[in-house]
Amino acid sequence: MQPQVAHTTVLLDEAVEALVTDSNGFYVDGTFGRGGHSAAILARLSSQGQLLAIDKDPEAIAAGRERFEGESRFELVHASFADIAELVAARGRSGAVAGVLLDLGVSSPQLDQAERGFSFMHDGPLDMRMDTEHGQSAAEWLAKADEAEIIRVLRDYGEEKFARRMAVAIVRERQVAPIVRTRQLAEIVAAANPAWEKGKHPATRAFQAIRIHINRELEDLEALLATVLDTLQIGGRLVVISFHSLEDRIVKRFIRRQEKGPEIPRGLPVRDVDIPRRLRSIGRAVKAGDSEVDRNVRARSAVMRIAEKVA
Repeated sequence: MQPQVAHTTVLLDEAVEALVTDSNGFYVDGTFGRGGHSAAILARLSSQGQLLAIDKDPEAIAAGRERFEGESRFELVHASFADIAELVAARGRSGAVAGVLLDLGVSSPQLDQAERGFSFMHDGPLDMRMDTEHGQSAAEWLAKADEAEIIRVLRDYGEEKFARRMAVAIVRERQVAPIVRTRQLAEIVAAANPAWEKGKHPATRAFQAIRIHINRELEDLEALLATVLDTLQIGGRLVVISFHSLEDRIVKRFIRRQEKGPEIPRGLPVRDVDIPRRLRSIGRAVKAGDSEVDRNVRARSAVMRIAEKVA
């Protein structure tokens, strides 16, 4: 196991305060990371409360099992949060979960370890997989993906306006030499970006896009949301912390749809009170305060949304 890198949990107190409404409840931390949220949740649970934690990253699993060894109220599983419904069902808890927490994106240890390949700030192998035991690395994908697919990924997941120029450069350069290092990719992408944004590395959006694609981050989020209401009990909370607009948009629209209820055909005699609504939003979106951002710059883009199951 690699040496541990410090990780500062974002919106720690706010998230746990919103999530834990029953100290005897069964909760799910869908993105364990290094256990900051899990530890705070356990601190609020009684001896009857239970926490199931999940993470894709084998290093996170190893660190978590060491940290929480002997904690009878806690279970840690190597899986994707997209599988929460199945994991909960296997434990006989379908429809009986008091709260689900998701802290999306990458953790500090993943970003700061050069060998993980997530960041252009450190030169390392171009991997980007959260689950290093499965799937295709970023280098493997870039070696085989056609130009159109690279354009789609950079445009859709990175909202990169120079996606076509970057894709053309990647395809051209990989014919000269395989693209296998983070700094190598960053230099190719930067050279293809004609309009650098002040204060932002020109490879930022491209790296984000490729990471999201490699890890199926948005697909996993959609899969979780499609089943989470059948997992939660009435009054159960869904708490999601997002770090970019694509994730937050998906969560915001999901909560809004469930608050509004199904579309009723015009003219159908249905009273508003009879429209089935399954969620209610709790407060407004929460963002990190100035003091937290000062301590942890990665908190500045965090947006937390809270919803409660009502039916």
